[in-house]
Amino acid sequence: MSDSSEDFAALFEASIKAKRFEKGQTIEGRIVAIGPEVAFVDVGGKGEATIEVEELKDADGDIDVAVGDRIQAMVVSTSGGLTLSRRLARGAATDRQLEDAFRAGLPVEGKVERAVKGGFEVRIGRARAFCPISQMDTPRAPSVPHEGHVYEFRIIEYKDEGRNLVVSRRALIEERDKERAAEVRRSIVAGAVVTGRVASVRDFGVFVDLGGGVQGLLHVSEIGWSRVDDPSQMFTPGDEITVKVLNVDEQKQKISLGLKQLTDDPWMTAAERYAVGQVHQARVTRVAEFGAFVELEPGVEALAHASTFPPTGRSDAWTKQVPPGSTAAFEILSIDPVKKRIGVALVPEGSTRAAGAIRSQAEIVPGARLSGKIERHEKFGVFVFLGPGRTGLIPLSETGVAKDADVARALPVGADVDVIVLEVDPTGRRIRLSAKAVADAKEAAEVREYSERADAAPAEGFGSLADKLRGALKR
Repeated sequence: MSDSSEDFAALFEASIKAKRFEKGQTIEGRIVAIGPEVAFVDVGGKGEATIEVEELKDADGDIDVAVGDRIQAMVVSTSGGLTLSRRLARGAATDRQLEDAFRAGLPVEGKVERAVKGGFEVRIGRARAFCPISQMDTPRAPSVPHEGHVYEFRIIEYKDEGRNLVVSRRALIEERDKERAAEVRRSIVAGAVVTGRVASVRDFGVFVDLGGGVQGLLHVSEIGWSRVDDPSQMFTPGDEITVKVLNVDEQKQKISLGLKQLTDDPWMTAAERYAVGQVHQARVTRVAEFGAFVELEPGVEALAHASTFPPTGRSDAWTKQVPPGSTAAFEILSIDPVKKRIGVALVPEGSTRAAGAIRSQAEIVPGARLSGKIERHEKFGVFVFLGPGRTGLIPLSETGVAKDADVARALPVGADVDVIVLEVDPTGRRIRLSAKAVADAKEAAEVREYSERADAAPAEGFGSLADKLRGALKR
Protein backbone atom coordinates (compact mmCIF):
# COMPACT_ATOMS: atom_id res chain seq x y z
CA MET A 1 0.00 0.00 0.00
CA SER A 2 1.36 3.39 -0.94
CA ASP A 3 1.94 6.17 1.56
CA SER A 4 -0.99 8.13 0.15
CA SER A 5 -3.35 5.19 0.63
CA GLU A 6 -2.22 4.75 4.24
CA ASP A 7 -2.79 8.44 4.96
CA PHE A 8 -6.33 8.28 3.51
CA ALA A 9 -7.17 5.21 5.61
CA ALA A 10 -5.86 6.91 8.72
CA LEU A 11 -7.95 10.02 8.09
CA PHE A 12 -11.07 7.94 7.45
CA GLU A 13 -10.58 5.99 10.69
CA ALA A 14 -10.01 9.25 12.60
CA SER A 15 -13.22 10.73 11.19
CA ILE A 16 -15.17 7.66 12.28
CA LYS A 17 -13.76 7.91 15.81
CA ALA A 18 -14.49 11.64 15.90
CA LYS A 19 -18.17 10.98 15.17
CA ARG A 20 -18.49 8.18 17.70
CA PHE A 21 -21.00 9.24 20.35
CA GLU A 22 -21.47 7.82 23.82
CA LYS A 23 -24.55 7.54 25.98
CA GLY A 24 -24.88 10.56 28.27
CA GLN A 25 -22.87 12.81 26.00
CA THR A 26 -24.24 16.27 25.26
CA ILE A 27 -24.13 17.23 21.59
CA GLU A 28 -25.41 19.97 19.33
CA GLY A 29 -27.20 19.44 16.03
CA ARG A 30 -29.43 21.01 13.42
CA ILE A 31 -33.04 19.91 12.87
CA VAL A 32 -33.49 18.70 9.28
CA ALA A 33 -37.03 17.28 9.41
CA ILE A 34 -39.99 17.10 11.80
CA GLY A 35 -42.34 14.14 11.54
CA PRO A 36 -45.54 13.23 13.37
CA GLU A 37 -43.70 11.51 16.26
CA VAL A 38 -39.96 12.11 15.84
CA ALA A 39 -37.67 14.78 14.42
CA PHE A 40 -34.36 14.15 12.64
CA VAL A 41 -31.24 15.99 13.76
CA ASP A 42 -28.04 16.40 11.75
CA VAL A 43 -25.17 15.86 14.20
CA GLY A 44 -22.35 16.40 11.71
CA GLY A 45 -20.90 14.54 8.74
CA LYS A 46 -23.30 11.84 7.67
CA GLY A 47 -24.48 11.30 11.22
CA GLU A 48 -28.19 11.69 11.95
CA ALA A 49 -30.11 11.29 15.20
CA THR A 50 -33.74 11.26 16.25
CA ILE A 51 -35.60 13.02 19.05
CA GLU A 52 -39.23 12.69 20.06
CA VAL A 53 -41.45 15.57 18.90
CA GLU A 54 -42.95 15.76 22.40
CA GLU A 55 -39.59 17.00 23.65
CA LEU A 56 -39.72 19.89 21.21
CA LYS A 57 -43.03 21.25 22.53
CA ASP A 58 -43.52 24.12 24.98
CA ALA A 59 -45.84 24.26 27.97
CA ASP A 60 -48.84 24.92 25.71
CA GLY A 61 -48.13 21.90 23.53
CA ASP A 62 -46.79 23.89 20.57
CA ILE A 63 -43.53 22.92 18.81
CA ASP A 64 -41.07 25.66 19.75
CA VAL A 65 -38.44 24.93 17.05
CA ALA A 66 -38.39 24.78 13.25
CA VAL A 67 -36.40 23.04 10.55
CA GLY A 68 -32.97 24.61 10.44
CA ASP A 69 -32.83 25.47 14.15
CA ARG A 70 -29.92 24.21 16.21
CA ILE A 71 -30.57 22.46 19.52
CA GLN A 72 -28.54 20.97 22.34
CA ALA A 73 -29.50 17.49 23.50
CA MET A 74 -28.12 14.48 25.33
CA VAL A 75 -27.48 11.04 23.82
CA VAL A 76 -29.76 8.62 25.64
CA SER A 77 -29.27 5.62 23.32
CA THR A 78 -26.77 4.46 20.66
CA SER A 79 -28.47 1.15 19.92
CA GLY A 80 -29.85 1.06 16.36
CA GLY A 81 -28.97 4.72 15.83
CA LEU A 82 -28.61 7.80 17.95
CA THR A 83 -31.54 8.82 20.14
CA LEU A 84 -31.45 12.23 21.75
CA SER A 85 -33.32 13.91 24.58
CA ARG A 86 -33.56 17.50 25.74
CA ARG A 87 -34.53 16.35 29.21
CA LEU A 88 -33.57 13.40 31.34
CA ALA A 89 -36.27 10.95 32.33
CA ARG A 90 -36.27 10.60 36.10
CA GLY A 91 -35.86 6.82 35.98
CA ALA A 92 -33.01 6.77 33.48
CA ALA A 93 -30.72 9.45 34.87
CA THR A 94 -27.29 8.15 35.88
CA ASP A 95 -24.72 10.05 37.92
CA ARG A 96 -22.75 10.85 34.79
CA GLN A 97 -25.84 12.03 32.97
CA LEU A 98 -26.74 14.28 35.89
CA GLU A 99 -23.27 15.81 35.83
CA ASP A 100 -23.52 16.32 32.06
CA ALA A 101 -26.96 17.85 32.49
CA PHE A 102 -25.57 20.22 35.15
CA ARG A 103 -22.70 21.33 32.91
CA ALA A 104 -24.90 21.69 29.81
CA GLY A 105 -27.82 23.31 31.67
CA LEU A 106 -30.24 20.66 30.41
CA PRO A 107 -33.49 20.09 32.32
CA VAL A 108 -34.04 16.86 34.24
CA GLU A 109 -37.27 15.26 35.38
CA GLY A 110 -37.85 14.81 39.08
CA LYS A 111 -40.63 13.84 41.41
CA VAL A 112 -41.40 16.00 44.44
CA GLU A 113 -41.52 13.46 47.27
CA ARG A 114 -42.04 15.58 50.38
CA ALA A 115 -41.78 19.01 51.92
CA VAL A 116 -38.78 19.60 54.18
CA LYS A 117 -37.48 22.59 56.10
CA GLY A 118 -36.93 25.43 53.66
CA GLY A 119 -37.99 23.53 50.55
CA PHE A 120 -38.74 20.14 49.00
CA GLU A 121 -37.01 16.80 48.54
CA VAL A 122 -36.94 15.76 44.89
CA ARG A 123 -36.12 12.27 43.52
CA ILE A 124 -34.13 12.29 40.25
CA GLY A 125 -33.20 8.76 39.15
CA ARG A 126 -31.34 7.23 42.08
CA ALA A 127 -30.33 10.61 43.43
CA ARG A 128 -32.04 12.88 45.91
CA ALA A 129 -32.02 16.62 45.34
CA PHE A 130 -33.13 19.65 47.29
CA CYS A 131 -35.31 22.40 45.80
CA PRO A 132 -35.59 25.59 47.94
CA ILE A 133 -39.07 27.02 48.36
CA SER A 134 -38.06 30.13 46.42
CA GLN A 135 -36.96 27.97 43.47
CA MET A 136 -40.10 25.83 43.20
CA ASP A 137 -42.23 28.47 41.48
CA THR A 138 -42.30 32.10 40.38
CA PRO A 139 -43.21 34.78 42.97
CA ARG A 140 -46.57 35.64 41.37
CA ALA A 141 -47.70 32.02 41.01
CA PRO A 142 -50.64 30.90 43.16
CA SER A 143 -49.84 28.69 46.11
CA VAL A 144 -50.56 25.01 45.28
CA PRO A 145 -49.43 21.67 46.77
CA HIS A 146 -46.40 20.18 45.00
CA GLU A 147 -45.90 16.82 46.72
CA GLY A 148 -46.33 13.89 44.32
CA HIS A 149 -45.98 16.01 41.17
CA VAL A 150 -43.40 15.35 38.47
CA TYR A 151 -41.71 18.50 37.16
CA GLU A 152 -38.72 19.49 35.12
CA PHE A 153 -35.83 21.00 37.06
CA ARG A 154 -32.48 22.54 36.31
CA ILE A 155 -29.49 21.44 38.40
CA ILE A 156 -27.99 24.64 39.83
CA GLU A 157 -25.51 22.98 42.23
CA TYR A 158 -23.64 19.68 41.74
CA LYS A 159 -21.31 18.72 44.60
CA ASP A 160 -19.72 15.64 46.13
CA GLU A 161 -19.97 13.66 42.88
CA GLY A 162 -23.71 14.07 42.74
CA ARG A 163 -24.47 13.35 46.39
CA ASN A 164 -25.35 16.97 46.99
CA LEU A 165 -27.74 18.32 44.35
CA VAL A 166 -29.69 21.57 44.40
CA VAL A 167 -32.31 22.05 41.69
CA SER A 168 -34.58 24.85 40.49
CA ARG A 169 -37.91 24.66 38.75
CA ARG A 170 -38.29 28.44 38.75
CA ALA A 171 -35.21 28.90 36.53
CA LEU A 172 -36.82 26.84 33.75
CA ILE A 173 -40.19 28.57 34.12
CA GLU A 174 -38.63 32.04 33.92
CA GLU A 175 -36.43 31.07 30.98
CA ARG A 176 -39.39 29.74 29.02
CA ASP A 177 -41.51 32.72 30.02
CA LYS A 178 -38.75 34.98 28.76
CA GLU A 179 -38.64 33.18 25.42
CA ARG A 180 -42.38 33.27 25.14
CA ALA A 181 -42.47 36.90 26.25
CA ALA A 182 -40.17 37.85 23.38
CA GLU A 183 -42.52 36.07 20.98
CA VAL A 184 -45.59 37.68 22.54
CA ARG A 185 -44.08 41.16 22.39
CA ARG A 186 -43.44 40.74 18.68
CA SER A 187 -47.18 40.21 18.14
CA ILE A 188 -48.27 43.09 20.40
CA VAL A 189 -48.48 46.26 18.33
CA ALA A 190 -50.73 49.30 18.58
CA GLY A 191 -54.15 48.47 17.16
CA ALA A 192 -53.90 44.71 17.71
CA VAL A 193 -56.80 42.91 19.42
CA VAL A 194 -55.47 40.31 21.86
CA THR A 195 -56.83 37.93 24.49
CA GLY A 196 -55.39 37.62 27.97
CA ARG A 197 -56.27 36.88 31.57
CA VAL A 198 -56.83 39.30 34.43
CA ALA A 199 -53.75 39.16 36.63
CA SER A 200 -54.78 41.72 39.27
CA VAL A 201 -57.37 44.44 39.83
CA ARG A 202 -56.48 47.83 41.29
CA ASP A 203 -58.40 51.05 41.92
CA PHE A 204 -56.78 52.67 38.88
CA GLY A 205 -57.24 49.76 36.46
CA VAL A 206 -56.72 46.12 35.59
CA PHE A 207 -53.43 44.33 34.82
CA VAL A 208 -53.89 41.78 32.04
CA ASP A 209 -51.48 38.88 31.43
CA LEU A 210 -51.05 38.61 27.66
CA GLY A 211 -48.86 35.50 27.84
CA GLY A 212 -45.29 34.72 28.80
CA GLY A 213 -45.54 37.00 31.82
CA VAL A 214 -46.13 40.03 29.59
CA GLN A 215 -48.66 42.31 31.24
CA GLY A 216 -50.56 45.33 30.01
CA LEU A 217 -52.59 47.91 31.91
CA LEU A 218 -56.26 48.46 31.20
CA HIS A 219 -56.74 51.86 32.82
CA VAL A 220 -60.07 52.54 34.52
CA SER A 221 -60.78 55.32 31.99
CA GLU A 222 -60.44 52.83 29.09
CA ILE A 223 -62.79 50.16 30.45
CA GLY A 224 -66.08 51.59 29.19
CA TRP A 225 -67.58 54.68 27.61
CA SER A 226 -69.50 55.27 30.83
CA ARG A 227 -67.68 56.08 34.07
CA VAL A 228 -66.33 53.11 36.05
CA ASP A 229 -65.72 53.78 39.75
CA ASP A 230 -64.80 50.29 40.98
CA PRO A 231 -63.12 47.87 38.51
CA SER A 232 -63.34 45.03 41.05
CA GLN A 233 -67.10 44.91 40.49
CA MET A 234 -66.48 44.01 36.84
CA PHE A 235 -63.32 41.88 36.88
CA THR A 236 -61.88 39.03 38.91
CA PRO A 237 -58.31 37.66 38.67
CA GLY A 238 -58.31 34.75 36.23
CA ASP A 239 -61.06 36.13 33.99
CA GLU A 240 -60.37 35.83 30.27
CA ILE A 241 -60.67 39.18 28.51
CA THR A 242 -60.26 40.49 24.97
CA VAL A 243 -58.71 43.95 24.71
CA LYS A 244 -57.22 46.32 22.15
CA VAL A 245 -53.60 47.45 22.30
CA LEU A 246 -53.57 51.26 22.48
CA ASN A 247 -49.87 51.96 22.88
CA VAL A 248 -46.58 50.09 23.33
CA ASP A 249 -43.65 51.85 25.01
CA GLU A 250 -40.65 49.67 24.22
CA GLN A 251 -38.29 51.81 26.29
CA LYS A 252 -40.37 51.65 29.46
CA GLN A 253 -41.74 48.18 28.68
CA LYS A 254 -45.29 49.43 29.18
CA ILE A 255 -48.36 48.32 27.25
CA SER A 256 -51.59 50.35 27.38
CA LEU A 257 -54.83 48.48 26.71
CA GLY A 258 -58.42 49.49 26.01
CA LEU A 259 -61.75 47.71 26.22
CA LYS A 260 -64.23 50.42 25.25
CA GLN A 261 -62.52 50.77 21.87
CA LEU A 262 -64.04 47.44 20.84
CA THR A 263 -67.49 49.08 20.80
CA ASP A 264 -68.78 52.20 19.04
CA ASP A 265 -68.36 55.56 20.74
CA PRO A 266 -71.92 56.74 21.57
CA TRP A 267 -70.80 60.35 21.07
CA MET A 268 -70.40 59.72 17.33
CA THR A 269 -74.19 59.59 16.94
CA ALA A 270 -75.21 61.77 19.93
CA ALA A 271 -76.23 64.68 17.66
CA GLU A 272 -78.80 62.38 16.04
CA ARG A 273 -80.46 61.56 19.36
CA TYR A 274 -80.30 64.83 21.26
CA ALA A 275 -81.37 68.41 20.44
CA VAL A 276 -81.63 71.69 22.32
CA GLY A 277 -84.97 71.98 24.11
CA GLN A 278 -85.49 68.23 24.62
CA VAL A 279 -86.13 66.92 28.12
CA HIS A 280 -84.62 63.56 29.12
CA GLN A 281 -84.63 61.48 32.24
CA ALA A 282 -81.03 61.20 33.45
CA ARG A 283 -79.15 59.79 36.42
CA VAL A 284 -76.86 62.00 38.52
CA THR A 285 -73.42 60.34 38.53
CA ARG A 286 -71.37 62.84 40.57
CA VAL A 287 -71.47 66.38 41.91
CA ALA A 288 -68.60 68.87 41.69
CA GLU A 289 -68.21 72.44 42.91
CA PHE A 290 -69.19 73.83 39.52
CA GLY A 291 -72.12 71.54 38.72
CA ALA A 292 -73.65 68.09 38.54
CA PHE A 293 -72.78 65.42 35.97
CA VAL A 294 -75.71 63.40 34.69
CA GLU A 295 -75.73 60.31 32.48
CA LEU A 296 -78.14 60.53 29.55
CA GLU A 297 -77.09 57.05 28.38
CA PRO A 298 -74.05 54.81 28.98
CA GLY A 299 -71.09 56.81 27.74
CA VAL A 300 -72.89 60.14 27.27
CA GLU A 301 -72.67 62.51 30.21
CA ALA A 302 -74.00 66.05 30.43
CA LEU A 303 -73.28 68.87 32.86
CA ALA A 304 -75.88 70.80 34.79
CA HIS A 305 -73.81 73.85 35.69
CA ALA A 306 -74.28 75.41 39.11
CA SER A 307 -75.44 78.63 37.42
CA THR A 308 -78.48 76.83 35.98
CA PHE A 309 -79.97 76.23 39.44
CA PRO A 310 -82.12 78.95 41.06
CA PRO A 311 -80.08 80.85 43.71
CA THR A 312 -81.02 80.33 47.35
CA GLY A 313 -78.54 82.55 49.17
CA ARG A 314 -76.21 79.63 49.95
CA SER A 315 -73.51 78.67 47.47
CA ASP A 316 -73.95 74.90 47.78
CA ALA A 317 -77.68 74.67 48.48
CA TRP A 318 -78.33 73.54 44.88
CA THR A 319 -76.50 70.25 45.49
CA LYS A 320 -79.41 69.02 47.62
CA GLN A 321 -81.59 68.99 44.50
CA VAL A 322 -79.30 66.54 42.68
CA PRO A 323 -77.89 63.92 45.07
CA PRO A 324 -75.64 61.33 43.32
CA GLY A 325 -77.64 58.32 42.17
CA SER A 326 -80.91 60.21 41.86
CA THR A 327 -82.88 60.41 38.60
CA ALA A 328 -84.63 63.53 37.36
CA ALA A 329 -85.73 65.35 34.22
CA PHE A 330 -83.16 67.61 32.54
CA GLU A 331 -83.60 70.01 29.66
CA ILE A 332 -80.85 70.20 27.03
CA LEU A 333 -79.46 73.73 26.71
CA SER A 334 -76.48 73.17 24.40
CA ILE A 335 -74.71 70.40 22.46
CA ASP A 336 -71.12 70.21 21.21
CA PRO A 337 -70.49 66.68 19.80
CA VAL A 338 -66.90 67.54 18.80
CA LYS A 339 -65.88 68.48 22.35
CA LYS A 340 -68.26 65.85 23.75
CA ARG A 341 -70.16 68.36 25.85
CA ILE A 342 -73.86 68.72 26.57
CA GLY A 343 -75.23 71.42 28.84
CA VAL A 344 -78.46 70.68 30.70
CA ALA A 345 -80.65 72.21 33.38
CA LEU A 346 -82.81 70.55 36.00
CA VAL A 347 -86.52 70.76 35.14
CA PRO A 348 -88.68 71.37 38.25
CA GLU A 349 -91.13 68.61 39.08
CA GLY A 350 -94.48 69.15 37.35
CA SER A 351 -92.97 71.25 34.56
CA THR A 352 -93.29 70.28 30.92
CA ARG A 353 -90.82 70.65 28.08
CA ALA A 354 -93.07 73.15 26.31
CA ALA A 355 -93.45 75.34 29.38
CA GLY A 356 -89.70 75.36 29.90
CA ALA A 357 -89.06 76.28 26.29
CA ILE A 358 -91.54 79.20 26.41
CA ARG A 359 -90.03 80.58 29.61
CA SER A 360 -86.51 80.44 28.30
CA GLN A 361 -87.16 81.84 24.83
CA ALA A 362 -90.47 83.65 24.10
CA GLU A 363 -90.94 85.67 27.31
CA ILE A 364 -87.49 87.25 27.46
CA VAL A 365 -88.09 90.16 25.08
CA PRO A 366 -87.90 93.93 25.64
CA GLY A 367 -90.89 95.11 27.66
CA ALA A 368 -91.69 91.70 29.15
CA ARG A 369 -92.34 91.59 32.88
CA LEU A 370 -90.67 88.58 34.57
CA SER A 371 -90.04 87.13 37.99
CA GLY A 372 -86.59 85.97 39.02
CA LYS A 373 -84.27 85.40 41.96
CA ILE A 374 -81.34 87.52 43.04
CA GLU A 375 -78.20 85.57 42.07
CA ARG A 376 -75.27 87.80 43.11
CA HIS A 377 -74.14 91.37 43.62
CA GLU A 378 -71.45 93.27 41.77
CA LYS A 379 -70.22 96.89 41.98
CA PHE A 380 -72.08 97.80 38.83
CA GLY A 381 -75.36 96.01 39.49
CA VAL A 382 -77.31 92.94 40.53
CA PHE A 383 -77.55 89.67 38.56
CA VAL A 384 -80.95 87.99 38.43
CA PHE A 385 -81.60 84.31 37.65
CA LEU A 386 -84.48 84.13 35.13
CA GLY A 387 -84.34 80.45 34.18
CA PRO A 388 -81.90 77.65 33.32
CA GLY A 389 -79.02 79.28 31.49
CA ARG A 390 -80.68 82.73 31.45
CA THR A 391 -79.32 85.45 33.74
CA GLY A 392 -79.99 89.20 33.47
CA LEU A 393 -78.39 92.27 34.97
CA ILE A 394 -80.10 95.10 36.88
CA PRO A 395 -77.79 98.15 36.72
CA LEU A 396 -77.53 100.00 40.04
CA SER A 397 -79.48 102.88 38.57
CA GLU A 398 -82.36 100.51 37.80
CA THR A 399 -82.58 98.81 41.20
CA GLY A 400 -84.87 101.50 42.62
CA VAL A 401 -82.68 101.63 45.74
CA ALA A 402 -81.41 104.99 46.99
CA LYS A 403 -77.71 105.72 46.36
CA ASP A 404 -76.80 105.78 50.05
CA ALA A 405 -78.82 102.61 50.84
CA ASP A 406 -77.48 99.03 51.12
CA VAL A 407 -78.46 97.25 47.89
CA ALA A 408 -77.48 93.82 49.25
CA ARG A 409 -79.85 94.28 52.17
CA ALA A 410 -82.66 95.62 50.02
CA LEU A 411 -82.22 92.83 47.44
CA PRO A 412 -80.68 89.82 49.26
CA VAL A 413 -79.38 86.82 47.32
CA GLY A 414 -82.15 84.26 46.80
CA ALA A 415 -84.95 86.80 47.16
CA ASP A 416 -87.70 86.96 44.57
CA VAL A 417 -87.77 90.06 42.41
CA ASP A 418 -90.02 91.35 39.65
CA VAL A 419 -88.26 92.98 36.70
CA ILE A 420 -88.99 94.42 33.28
CA VAL A 421 -86.74 93.54 30.34
CA LEU A 422 -85.09 96.68 28.95
CA GLU A 423 -82.74 95.19 26.34
CA VAL A 424 -81.80 91.78 24.93
CA ASP A 425 -78.87 91.31 22.55
CA PRO A 426 -79.35 89.13 19.41
CA THR A 427 -77.67 86.11 21.07
CA GLY A 428 -79.95 86.30 24.09
CA ARG A 429 -76.96 86.17 26.44
CA ARG A 430 -76.91 89.80 27.59
CA ILE A 431 -80.18 90.80 29.20
CA ARG A 432 -80.66 94.24 30.80
CA LEU A 433 -83.35 94.46 33.44
CA SER A 434 -85.00 97.05 35.64
CA ALA A 435 -86.67 96.68 39.01
CA LYS A 436 -87.24 100.41 39.20
CA ALA A 437 -89.40 100.22 36.06
CA VAL A 438 -91.68 97.78 37.85
CA ALA A 439 -92.10 100.21 40.75
CA ASP A 440 -92.66 103.12 38.32
CA ALA A 441 -95.24 101.12 36.41
CA LYS A 442 -96.99 100.19 39.64
CA GLU A 443 -97.05 103.83 40.77
CA ALA A 444 -98.37 104.96 37.38
CA ALA A 445 -101.07 102.31 37.55
CA GLU A 446 -102.10 103.44 41.03
CA VAL A 447 -102.27 107.09 39.90
CA ARG A 448 -104.30 106.12 36.87
CA GLU A 449 -106.64 104.04 39.01
CA TYR A 450 -107.06 106.90 41.47
CA SER A 451 -107.75 109.39 38.67
CA GLU A 452 -110.39 107.10 37.25
CA ARG A 453 -112.06 106.89 40.65
CA ALA A 454 -111.93 110.73 41.07
CA ASP A 455 -113.44 111.36 37.64
CA ALA A 456 -116.29 109.01 38.37
CA ALA A 457 -117.20 110.64 41.73
CA PRO A 458 -120.05 113.28 41.89
CA ALA A 459 -118.78 116.88 41.60
CA GLU A 460 -120.80 118.11 44.49
CA GLY A 461 -119.49 115.49 46.74
CA PHE A 462 -115.94 116.53 46.04
CA GLY A 463 -116.89 120.22 46.36
CA SER A 464 -118.62 119.64 49.70
CA LEU A 465 -115.47 117.96 51.00
CA ALA A 466 -113.37 120.93 49.81
CA ASP A 467 -115.66 123.36 51.46
CA LYS A 468 -115.48 121.49 54.73
CA LEU A 469 -111.68 121.50 54.59
CA ARG A 470 -111.56 125.26 53.94
CA GLY A 471 -113.91 125.87 56.78
CA ALA A 472 -111.87 123.83 59.13
CA LEU A 473 -108.74 125.73 58.19
CA LYS A 474 -110.42 129.04 58.83
CA ARG A 475 -111.48 127.98 62.30
